[in-house]
Amino acid sequence: MEAAYPDHVTIVTQNVDALHEAAGSRRVLHMHGTLAGALCAACGHRWTAPPEMAPGHPCPACAAPAARPDVVWFGEMPYHMDEIWDLLRAADIFAAIGTSGQVYPAAAFVQDAARAGAHTVEINLDPSAVVSDFAETHFGKATDQVPRWVDDLLRYK
Repeated sequence: MEAAYPDHVTIVTQNVDALHEAAGSRRVLHMHGTLAGALCAACGHRWTAPPEMAPGHPCPACAAPAARPDVVWFGEMPYHMDEIWDLLRAADIFAAIGTSGQVYPAAAFVQDAARAGAHTVEINLDPSAVVSDFAETHFGKATDQVPRWVDDLLRYK
């Protein structure tokens, strides 16, 4: 999909791995951060960190021994929310793939996108908690369902 619409596909993920980037995706927003990064709890500086870096490592910006993984912890606001809401308001298509629909604010993204006029699609192994909010649903393994859906979509490009 991204190859066909390189400037019009953005992936918003709750996953903290970098598998989307490893697969070649270019526009990825990690709303829960990434394990590949570090965050200084003292000054908020973010940087790429080696996996073996221990918590409490000195921050390269302020030298405080306050490094932690750059992931969102429970009770913290997810990253990129303003940009995500802008994307939802501008989307023609919103597809949720492989999510339970139980973690907010992401569970409400389908409603935000639908209100803005986007066609909404759920692709999941089983129906999510918010399945009734989607206009189109596909159930089964993502490795089967996503390519089929993308092929159908690109046929009408």
